[in-house]
Amino acid sequence: MLAKSATPNPSTVLGRQLGDELRRLREAAALTTSQAAEALDCTKGKISRIENGRVTVRLPDLTAMLQAYEVSDPELRTRLSTLARKANRRRREGWWNQYGPVLADTYRDYIALEAMAGSIRTFQAQLVPGLLQTPDYVRAVTVASRQWQTADEIEKFVQVRLARQERLTGDSPLHFWAVLSEAVLVQQVGGPEVMSAQLRHLLTASERPNVTLQVLPFSRGAHASMFGPYVVLGFPEDGALDVVLADNPTGSMWFEREAEVARYRELFDAARTTALSPVESLAVIQRRAREHRS
Repeated sequence: MLAKSATPNPSTVLGRQLGDELRRLREAAALTTSQAAEALDCTKGKISRIENGRVTVRLPDLTAMLQAYEVSDPELRTRLSTLARKANRRRREGWWNQYGPVLADTYRDYIALEAMAGSIRTFQAQLVPGLLQTPDYVRAVTVASRQWQTADEIEKFVQVRLARQERLTGDSPLHFWAVLSEAVLVQQVGGPEVMSAQLRHLLTASERPNVTLQVLPFSRGAHASMFGPYVVLGFPEDGALDVVLADNPTGSMWFEREAEVARYRELFDAARTTALSPVESLAVIQRRAREHRS
């Protein structure tokens, strides 16, 4: 999740919420996106991006849209204006913005969504999930990526990764469920001592009631998720749709359409069903941790 996104930036949850409401209001007014664009003197693409929550909605644009859709209810107009202000503020004020160029666009967008998520389900083929990495493991992965050249850049990235981990322990911690290929436990990231400490950290993290870990062993053979890692983010707001980030050799892809997200839910369900149980998985992690120490 360090590469530039191959698709437009993901929408924030609040932005999507506002976009959904504006789409419903446009449809209730029996206007097409082309007609709405004409009324606002903008492009059809801008209307689509607003409705998909992919761009901020300036209050003058919101006022123009509500006027074009003949929305006169003062309470509704006030609620949508408040929602727009909150969505815009969320985009600007995230703690991750202070790290600027150290973070690729995709990664910054991912952190923004992770900060609002209520649950994460992930399959990892090669690496320990970022929320469960130790500082030394993060450092080894960062150096190996060769995307950062100076010690200062590397340490800033490590700080970001560790700050993200507060989502598992702070107020309203998210529910985290990870299925790890056995390769994750075997790969010598940072050397035996780093890996042994990392695996012991996984055992400690698994004691949290909001963390579930499963290992998908080599012995289970080919499976549908073996082609690459992915993360499914779920959100607590009523009606909020899941979002998926999937990695591939050329970058990272965001998926928000229901059919695409449903496919990744199916992949994860198949992976967790094929994997060892959480109790069996912890036994495997313990064994691999001892092997790295020896």
